[in-house]
Amino acid sequence: MAAAIALPETLDLKAAAPLKAALLERRGAAITVEADQVRRLGGLCLQVLLAARKAWDRDGQSFSIKGPSEAFVETTRLFGAEGALLSAEFQGAES
Repeated sequence: MAAAIALPETLDLKAAAPLKAALLERRGAAITVEADQVRRLGGLCLQVLLAARKAWDRDGQSFSIKGPSEAFVETTRLFGAEGALLSAEFQGAES
């Protein structure tokens, strides 16, 4: 069974360390990251999510982003990270 983590509305500098800790607690099992409430995604939290994706891939575990908000998708796209983080259904979607 996949673990789940719900992201807060604001993923700024202050949210990066708690996000990293929450992800590390769930390492070793498949995870679903619920991103539907995100209104602001900062670069540092995006880096944490990208590092987590890479770690889960290395571990052979599933890492999925569920129902990303428009703000999450758009910010990920602006940083050029949609291919690394979002499933194909959310890549290239117009806002």
